[in-house]
Amino acid sequence: MRITELFGIDLPIIQAPLAGVQGSALAIAVCRAGGLGSLPCAMLTAEAIRQEMAAIDAATDRPYNLNFFCHTPPTPDATREARWRAALAPYYAEFGIDPAGIAAGPGRLPFSDEIAALIEPFAPRIVSFHFGLPAPQLMDRVHAWGAKIIASATTVDETRWLEDHGADAIIAQGLEAGGHRGHFLDGDLSEQMRTFELLPRVLAATRLPVIAAGGIATHESVAAALRQGAAGVQVGTAYLLCPEATTSPLHRAALRAASGDDTRLTNLFTGRPARGIENRLMRELGPLSDLPPDFPLATAALAPLRTKAEELGRSDFSPLWAGESVAAISEKSAAALTRRLAGGEPVAT
Repeated sequence: MRITELFGIDLPIIQAPLAGVQGSALAIAVCRAGGLGSLPCAMLTAEAIRQEMAAIDAATDRPYNLNFFCHTPPTPDATREARWRAALAPYYAEFGIDPAGIAAGPGRLPFSDEIAALIEPFAPRIVSFHFGLPAPQLMDRVHAWGAKIIASATTVDETRWLEDHGADAIIAQGLEAGGHRGHFLDGDLSEQMRTFELLPRVLAATRLPVIAAGGIATHESVAAALRQGAAGVQVGTAYLLCPEATTSPLHRAALRAASGDDTRLTNLFTGRPARGIENRLMRELGPLSDLPPDFPLATAALAPLRTKAEELGRSDFSPLWAGESVAAISEKSAAALTRRLAGGEPVAT
């Protein structure tokens, strides 16, 4: 079954949820163009989620996707936090920052009963999860209002686990993808595969519709995934330069200059592996390191460094999330991009 039938959309294109660089405007534009727009909710307050859902519902009656994380919040470890801040101490000194004044913070919260109660009156038709799935009672609650649930798998074992635990479709996330890796059963990055290596294995392991993700930024790559048996595709990096995205000027400049060979997996920004364009912090400390505390606790100590550097026009401490397909992207409206990905004529930009 293609996702056009499963989700009631016109085009087999899902706009990946882009936490930190988008709000409802991008999702609305993609929905209106016939794809499935997504709203990343893991970094939003409850009131922000409510406002963004209201904005989407006011602008379109098309289905849209709400995305949440399903990580287990770690227990803060004072020793690891101190080690992380010690590694950052030279940067604090460089920018005149007093680390004693930096408050710790969770950064991102997992899906919960409170969030389910918040979104239930809106009855979103698709809800997606990263890092596994929520508890069974939460799954039942989401399914009870008629929503379809999708989640990311990066291995065959994760594919089977998601099917066994109630997912309605699976996103096969290849190693090329920008942003956080969706793995949740095993953190061994050597087990991660590229999209067109992973996709046939996932298809063979499940009866559910499979959505290809990672390195897909052109109509040709969309068509290749569909030919291989994907029910649809999820595209993220290609949307980062759309005017409807809230991608910062510094991030946009890095995207325009990137070749794809300069993206790296790094855990420095959040404590969990994610793909982004290499910058000073990644070159000097990593990019993969045992210094940061567990996800998402690494974020707080970096926040003032990011702010100070960005004020100076530098992205030394900013997560410049991007996939390996970054060299293929260009600046066009989200509607034009969505239709071009699906093989249609681009609409006016």
